[in-house]
Amino acid sequence: MKKTTKIGIIGAGHVGSHVASSLMTQGLCDEIVLLDTDEGKARRHADDIADSVAYMPLPAKIYAGGYEALADADIVVLSACSTIFEQDRLLELGATVKVIAEIAPQLTASGFSGIVVSISNPCDVIAQYFARITGLSVVGTGTALDSARLRRRLAALLGVSPHSVCAYELGEHGDSQIAAFSAATVCGKPLTDWMEEQPDTRGQADLYGAWRSTVAAGWDIVQGKGCTEFGIGAAAAAVIKAILHDEKAVLPCSTLLDGPYGQHGVYASVPCILGAAGVEEVIELTLSRDEAEGFAKSCAIIREHCEKL
Repeated sequence: MKKTTKIGIIGAGHVGSHVASSLMTQGLCDEIVLLDTDEGKARRHADDIADSVAYMPLPAKIYAGGYEALADADIVVLSACSTIFEQDRLLELGATVKVIAEIAPQLTASGFSGIVVSISNPCDVIAQYFARITGLSVVGTGTALDSARLRRRLAALLGVSPHSVCAYELGEHGDSQIAAFSAATVCGKPLTDWMEEQPDTRGQADLYGAWRSTVAAGWDIVQGKGCTEFGIGAAAAAVIKAILHDEKAVLPCSTLLDGPYGQHGVYASVPCILGAAGVEEVIELTLSRDEAEGFAKSCAIIREHCEKL
């Protein structure tokens, strides 16, 4: 008999509800539990998504519940945060920590022993903090969304599909993230080779502009519509899918580094092999000197904020 796959989502706001919708749309699990301090909102989101089940790949159950419903969940998504939106995600730390500190003992008391996928901002700091205070295995979505944003922008510059671009943002899910252009490929070729083949066209691509646009993308969206939701919902679903179905997929996510890239004791986003155990291996890219220095500075910023907690 097939084992039922169950996902709990703590925080049923814009992000949490869109993670649930993406999981349902892709038919990735059998059961979804939404948990929020606003129980009525969680119920209504569950009802709204449940109304679409007849058109979904699987007749998954979705409902609102309490912490006791998370005891047998395979994965719990941590998407709770304060109501503050700041241009610099690190400025959300103080308010979010208060929310997270209330959630942690209730989740551990429920008996949950699976993997936590953390979205709450600032993502890397909160993932590390939550792992420390709960002892649970925690994976942050980190730069999974940022890397997708970068791939989209590079694809537009180079005239190919985003599916044909492999490129990663590394470090903080925030202003200090760096683009690993030296390790990027287009259609299997190094990005630099691809650009050199047509110096008058592809060779003129503004890589720095693509990176700056990627870093600013989230805040630009928030200013225009008040939140981000679709992109992070899809990125989180990709991380969850890789874990839930033991895909061994390589995705950028925030995990504890203790040696790779010369970093120790800090959560930062790097390409990882994701499977049933969560992060099963960190992939260490060969970075240029400037990229390596930028990554080290990004990790230092994350570490500094973690040490304040």
